[in-house]
Amino acid sequence: MRPFHTLIFDYGGTLDTDARHWSHVLRDGYAAAGLTLADDVWRDAYVHGERTLARQPIIGPDDDFLTLLRKKADIETQRLAQLGIDFADDSARQAMADSVARWCDAYVRRQMDVTRRVLDFAAAHYRLVLVSNFYGNVRAVLRGYGLDHYFPRIIESAVVGVRKPDPAIYRLGVEAAGCPAADCLVVGDSFGKDIVPATTVGCHSVWLRGEGWGKEETDDSLPDVILDHLADLPAWLEA
Repeated sequence: MRPFHTLIFDYGGTLDTDARHWSHVLRDGYAAAGLTLADDVWRDAYVHGERTLARQPIIGPDDDFLTLLRKKADIETQRLAQLGIDFADDSARQAMADSVARWCDAYVRRQMDVTRRVLDFAAAHYRLVLVSNFYGNVRAVLRGYGLDHYFPRIIESAVVGVRKPDPAIYRLGVEAAGCPAADCLVVGDSFGKDIVPATTVGCHSVWLRGEGWGKEETDDSLPDVILDHLADLPAWLEA
């Protein structure tokens, strides 16, 4: 077993979608509901939704993930309507948002079988910490998927007032771990938001290199290992 004291996990894109950026999962949800979107139109709507949720107190601390997804898809479909997508009427737009939210929630629930197996293994051998850019409701989201008991120690951007890629959020994660950074292993799907800041503060790292957001400059030598799937983590830790 690799001699780390603590595993610090990212949440979104790491534990819920197996290294697929949420822009791709949501777009698949629209496609499943019968709406195919051009790249530029979808990027505009997705970014608009993310920025709106970041600026305005729309997400409540007790919102589970389906509730969050419904609010996110509602904002996105409003923007899509502004961009010329014809929903016939507002009821049709709302129905589309609900369909997308339900599809995405089901997608995550399928992934959770793998996630729980990985976290069962990890929790048996290491202390676990969660470090996430989230809206103030990540504990409610974890509870909704049966993951809350794995993470008594959570560093959430909306709560601590600092966001990735600022290395300060990972310094808080190391403090929560109660050990030197060199004894921590960060597991994340974003090179720029997880691997780079984790390395900056002195942590080891596992990069889950899946379907990311656009193109970014990366350095394969920076993480300890690059894995294709979260399910590959236990075998690497045991090697």
